[in-house]
Amino acid sequence: MSSTDLLLTFNAGSSTIKIGIFAMDGDKARRLGKGVIDFRAEPLSLGLVKGSLTFDVPLRAEVTEDLHDIIDETFALLADHFDIAATRAAGHRVVHGGDRFTRAIALDDAAIDAVDALTPLAPLHQPQALRFIRALRHLKPHLAQTASFDTAFHATQDDLVRRFAIPRALHDEGIKRYGFHGLSYKFIAGELTRKAPGAAKAVVAHLGSGASLCALDQGVGRDCSTGFSTLDGIPMATRPGALDPGVILHLAGQRNQSFEEIEDLLYHRSGLLGISGISADTRDLLRDSRPEARQAIDLFTLRIAGEIGRMAATLGGLDAVVFTAGIGEHQPEIRAGVAKRLSWLGLSIDEQANSANALTISTGESRIAAHVIATDEEQVIADEALSILGTG
Repeated sequence: MSSTDLLLTFNAGSSTIKIGIFAMDGDKARRLGKGVIDFRAEPLSLGLVKGSLTFDVPLRAEVTEDLHDIIDETFALLADHFDIAATRAAGHRVVHGGDRFTRAIALDDAAIDAVDALTPLAPLHQPQALRFIRALRHLKPHLAQTASFDTAFHATQDDLVRRFAIPRALHDEGIKRYGFHGLSYKFIAGELTRKAPGAAKAVVAHLGSGASLCALDQGVGRDCSTGFSTLDGIPMATRPGALDPGVILHLAGQRNQSFEEIEDLLYHRSGLLGISGISADTRDLLRDSRPEARQAIDLFTLRIAGEIGRMAATLGGLDAVVFTAGIGEHQPEIRAGVAKRLSWLGLSIDEQANSANALTISTGESRIAAHVIATDEEQVIADEALSILGTG
């Protein structure tokens, strides 16, 4: 393939799509630009970044279930800035691969159906990825497509770590801890090898609107905070994190709430928004002087620190803590709050380095290191796509 061939990546969230534009340079994927569409925004637009230039281009197409018009218009707009006619492949982030998909795959009709069969395990996220996969297959039938799975990175965890204390038959049916944000953790594992090779035993905190933690031993995943679903672990923007199952029984039984009401509560009305009653955004909460806002932040940092302590037990030690994703990379106050709760582990933060979002934010005297490393899920998707397509 020539260096002008392009590869697109599609990272579908529950309400957004991030698009990566990469040049296929031999066995390397070189980023040329990126785009994002937030389907919650009005009016709808395509945000584009190309080098140092940024564009916000209005979208005229209506959002339909099949997304054909949106994708058609998006390709047309991308063609104003990139040689989209040279696109040879598209790689997709898919949240759930179950036990079947423990590595990235090429997508044909049978594979798409198999991915669809896993939708009950991720009912809010899986359909979004499938919409883009099917739309591209309809509009660009000759375009090679691949899928990279968030759960795949966690397949290296010990069976004991992945088990719930439930009847074995249920475990054998697939009710177990899968873990998520695996593409982010795969990228960070590679970055740690380059930037902090002494961090053999590390806990990575992927902190965004969706948030989780992962324990790495020499770059291999050994534990994570998320489990069977994306609801588990630490509090998130609108999701509760770990929750006593008795709460669900109480809501369904004593309060006679429907499945739909409980699902809405857990996915959209809990987490930082539920605690504070103010906002799901930590930036808003940090600026707000009300005690409810402070309590939401404090609970967030408390649970993060608690998970780091638990994962240190899984690893049998701890060399470093790594902060990544939107909150982890850009909010010193959150990192400082977590570090303060880990002072018993000997973690101390350099305030100046932390304020500057430096690579290393721990002091020289700190017994464990603390790093801030930007993640790039789209790069992982692109690299995995190239590997599958046999360009390496």
